[in-house]
Amino acid sequence: MSSADEQLKIYAVGKRTVLGFGGQEILGQTSVAEYRDHLLSLIEEHAAETVAFDLSGIAVIPSGMLGLLASLREHDVAVELFNLSDDIREVLAITRLDELLKVCDGPALAESDGEPSSGTDS
Repeated sequence: MSSADEQLKIYAVGKRTVLGFGGQEILGQTSVAEYRDHLLSLIEEHAAETVAFDLSGIAVIPSGMLGLLASLREHDVAVELFNLSDDIREVLAITRLDELLKVCDGPALAESDGEPSSGTDS
């Protein structure tokens, strides 16, 4: 099991898949390639059209992760971000990634049409 598998938590699966990091900071040593491979596998497995990320408890996102989130659009997947810190909101605004990624208020699971996950990870 890779670091991405261990760190990325699955809260609901389906056309709208909800993921998060369990309130733990995103590890910089986990490679973007590991996250990409894990995310693309989840997207394909669940035919996800939207991936919602609950960023509760996350103060900062490594730049490589921001690039990865933006690149998911190339796979015809919409990205929603929930529970962003003020610092993350500021970075998204400065980089204009808030124009590519949907920044949402409220709980990520409230809008979910996915099936609740049976566990916290796959």
